[in-house]
Amino acid sequence: MQSTLFPEPVDGACRFAGVDEAGRGPLAGPVFAAAVILDPARPVSGLNDSKKLTARRREALALLIQRDALAWSVAQASVAEIDCLNILQATFLAMQRALAGLSVAPDHALIDGNRVPRGLTCPATAIVGGDALEPAISAASILAKTARDAACLALHARYPGYGFDQHKGYGTALHIERLSALGPCPEHRRSFALVRRLITHDMQSDPPSKQVSITPA
Repeated sequence: MQSTLFPEPVDGACRFAGVDEAGRGPLAGPVFAAAVILDPARPVSGLNDSKKLTARRREALALLIQRDALAWSVAQASVAEIDCLNILQATFLAMQRALAGLSVAPDHALIDGNRVPRGLTCPATAIVGGDALEPAISAASILAKTARDAACLALHARYPGYGFDQHKGYGTALHIERLSALGPCPEHRRSFALVRRLITHDMQSDPPSKQVSITPA
């Protein structure tokens, strides 16, 4: 994939870092972000929006990106941070951390989306649909997605009843069914309306014998 908006750097004159996120929409788990500076001397072929690639292809490309990129970094914002800040600000926090984690300082960041987070370590440009337009953003989307998928498998190992290995935390019929039956686990995002609604429903439907009354001292 050739950049459609930004030229390749000449003699290292300008290093562009692509930045993208994974996991804004799910009901559970951290939100991830990645930043990648590609090496013009070692291009990675086959880059594309991670959502347009199979899981096997993403995994193969992730290894190539990690091997051949000039620098790469993956970061996350926790469920607690999502619930405290809101999902948009938590996503921006993960992006800030990913950029700050690069071993090579970028001259400019290319952010997938229509907004640029505050507090970045370099100037930045937001590009709508950038994960399908800019190779560095495509690479970042692949690293963020594969990191988040791995985290969902770890969640499945810790909380096998929810089916995180299948729905990856998204609000599928299976996930909602398990969530309704089991209630939320510690990794569910309480700030999300559906999770909050289920918690409220469970509290209201508990028989009096299950409800705990606390009398102030």
